[in-house]
Amino acid sequence: MRRRPGISGLRKEADARDQFRLVGQNVAKVKADVMKEQLATFKTQLEEFARKYKNDIRKNPTFRAQFHEMCANVGVDPLASNKGFWAELLGIGDFYYELGIQIVEICLKTRQHDRGLIDLQELHRLLCRRRTASAEQVSEDDCIRAIKKLKILGSGFEVISIGRKKLVRSVPTELNKDHNQILELAQARGFVIVEEVQSVLSWSSRRTVDALEILLEEGLAMVDDGHRDRRRRYWFPCVAPISVASSSG
Repeated sequence: MRRRPGISGLRKEADARDQFRLVGQNVAKVKADVMKEQLATFKTQLEEFARKYKNDIRKNPTFRAQFHEMCANVGVDPLASNKGFWAELLGIGDFYYELGIQIVEICLKTRQHDRGLIDLQELHRLLCRRRTASAEQVSEDDCIRAIKKLKILGSGFEVISIGRKKLVRSVPTELNKDHNQILELAQARGFVIVEEVQSVLSWSSRRTVDALEILLEEGLAMVDDGHRDRRRRYWFPCVAPISVASSSG
């Protein structure tokens, strides 16, 4: 019969566990201290890098996007405030606030056509056209960052993904999974047909019509009954290929 450990044995086991726990805590603390030290070093190097290349960061959108990625890796957000070190050094806080205002103005102007849901590429194109030749170049990444700043302010602006497209929403339209799937299907030609939706998505007629009717009510779809085959087209300007949208507009 196996002999059970006595009181002294149990005490030794408890002491050993305590020692292991203390060693583990010390190792974790050392690791945390090392990581904090490395992070502080990275942040210092990042500030030096920003000072050295501030003109490139301001003027080159690709370089600016890479700089933002470097900042994210060390937990720095240059856009957290338009005051302080980063704003004084780079001025990018003011740059994104200005960009945000221009984006709002463009979305308000196009809302009659797209009902508050505009393709990010189209928004970027209109933004570049609007800005003067002497202004800094902007990228789609800049647009996304400016819109995130707008979202923080409670403006209702948001970037959403529908299939392979990114859309900018400027109205509080709630789209569910069914609506997103229809919008994704419409990306190929700019429109869908009820029978096509039923076939591709394996939906019932009622489910298809209900989803399309809501999209019509929200102003995201337009009806086209002028075809020889008498099959109704539901057009979606917000996801239509640019060439199709341009020719129809």
